[in-house]
Amino acid sequence: MERFELIVQTLFESNNLTEKQRQILKAAVQLFSEKGYAATSTSEIAKLAQVAEGTIFRHYRTKKELLLAIVGPFMEKIADSYIVNDLTNLLKKDYQRPEDLLSAIIENRRDIIVQFLPLLKIILQELPFHPELREHFLQLISDNMYHRVVEVINDYQQKGMLKKLPPTAIAKFAITNILGHLFTRYVLFPHLEWDDVRDTEQLIQLIMNGIGNSDSKVES
Repeated sequence: MERFELIVQTLFESNNLTEKQRQILKAAVQLFSEKGYAATSTSEIAKLAQVAEGTIFRHYRTKKELLLAIVGPFMEKIADSYIVNDLTNLLKKDYQRPEDLLSAIIENRRDIIVQFLPLLKIILQELPFHPELREHFLQLISDNMYHRVVEVINDYQQKGMLKKLPPTAIAKFAITNILGHLFTRYVLFPHLEWDDVRDTEQLIQLIMNGIGNSDSKVES
């Protein structure tokens, strides 16, 4: 339960919240993550939080409002600080090879997923069904990182390390493969046999086979 305690502490540290609200939010994070938003009833949340169901509705008029009470702080505190700022800082560093940058990004994203997995599962499950959440999340990411990603890709292309493809196509290809791998690793099939070091090396090799310039001769 340490992971849930960290989430509660990080997201719901506001002095305006009562202890019962924190219990409700903690229970909602756990159940939404395990069962999904639609399959979770407020009575189940109340039971896990050890409060009366009516107590939930005194603080949150609807289950959707309870979901937003979780997702809102996520956008403000975790998405901005961890997902956006951490990646932005990585993109500012001078990695000699694109392979080195890919390795740093994969390790950084893995750390975030492991740390906030229950909450991220909620976000991934619910974004397709809540357009306002999806637009907010995508805007947060695109506004802060898009231009820097293009600059980094252009730089590697000028050095002859990446194929002369549109930077947006290269970014989409790399992001799709990285997030797809991590989603499979931690959400879909976490109980399969995984070797993170080996799998990361193979993932980078596969990505570079798609976007790397085979004529480039760069010393490692």
